[in-house]
Amino acid sequence: MPLGARQKALLSLAAAVIYFLSNPKPQNYYDYTFRVAGRLLSGAISLSEPPPPWLNEFVPFKDGFYSVFPLGAVVSMIPAAFLKAIGLITDMPGAWIAAILAGIAAWFLLSIAEKYQARRSRAILMTAAVLFGTWMWTNLTFAGAWQLALGFAVVVELGAIYFAIFDRRPLIAGAFFAIAFGNRTEILLTAPIFFYLLHRESSGTQKPANAGQKPLITLARFAAVPFALGIATLVYNFVRFGSISDFGYARIPGVLSEPWYRYGIFSTKYIPDQAWQMLVKLWDVVGHFPYLLPDPFSSSILLTSPFLLLLFRMGARDGAVKLASWLAIIVMTFVLWMHGNAGGYQFGYRYAMVLLPWAFIILLESAPRRITKLEWGLYSFSIAANLYATWLFHWTEFLKR
Repeated sequence: MPLGARQKALLSLAAAVIYFLSNPKPQNYYDYTFRVAGRLLSGAISLSEPPPPWLNEFVPFKDGFYSVFPLGAVVSMIPAAFLKAIGLITDMPGAWIAAILAGIAAWFLLSIAEKYQARRSRAILMTAAVLFGTWMWTNLTFAGAWQLALGFAVVVELGAIYFAIFDRRPLIAGAFFAIAFGNRTEILLTAPIFFYLLHRESSGTQKPANAGQKPLITLARFAAVPFALGIATLVYNFVRFGSISDFGYARIPGVLSEPWYRYGIFSTKYIPDQAWQMLVKLWDVVGHFPYLLPDPFSSSILLTSPFLLLLFRMGARDGAVKLASWLAIIVMTFVLWMHGNAGGYQFGYRYAMVLLPWAFIILLESAPRRITKLEWGLYSFSIAANLYATWLFHWTEFLKR
């Protein structure tokens, strides 16, 4: 029996509450995008005064200080900045935003599982696995600007996938896709995959919303919002740094002298090391409590989320969707591995959060009707391991010694 709307709402609320309570000290002070969104509401895009020292990714240029976050990440924070502008809040509500994102993600995950006619137990278990059995839990609940940008990207990716595959609405799918790549630029590379998913014949019983439309009309509707945000981003770059292609990251004072950027910000030479950090890097075994400690700058996502090994199951309900999802994962992973830095202080490999929506589709495509004992074991271990990591990072000082 599938979940009803009320049940999905309660489960989504529960996920939001757990995320909200997961970190007693959210990093609201890393509020890059929140600050710039506030300035944007005032008609400016830079800070006129030097930012506090912990916000060292503001770039001094000409007569101001500019954030290197893309425009989409700033736009995503405008609702929160508006609440500050009218006096309802004073600081970035990072924990609240993380909680809301988790709740919306839960709703989309459960809705997608429903489209696969997954049993209630499977829908709940697989949704819990993504939210609480992956590095997303620990990292999103840090609630700094970097983590929130990834959280926005994951949620709107899920929305774009839902409205491209299951309830085909090109304009809505395009709007979600725009916010996704606006927060994480590598998602832009999946645009051809979304074009394909919107044009392919449906394998389901429901008639797609864009049935009978000409391909160019569907394409135009999907591309409308991404095109507008893309042009706005290029203008934003030009106003900030005098070049439409300059996002400013290389301008951060001292960044190019850091050892992990010895070949520049991006290089194919980084791929072997980044692949090792994401897939293979083990935890440390120490001779005192708590005995097992992940490296606080990266560790294997397969070790702590072993249910991802189920991605390699054979078979699919719709082979074309499964292949498209694999292509999305491969192309984004290739770009992530070209980046010299795994992402700073984190659990697992936080950049790989953007792969989770596509992984969820693959898992559902190949999932058997009933949950097997192997699945119960892998999903349970994953949730336990990430609960442990969330406790270590947010409730102890073990990793800061």
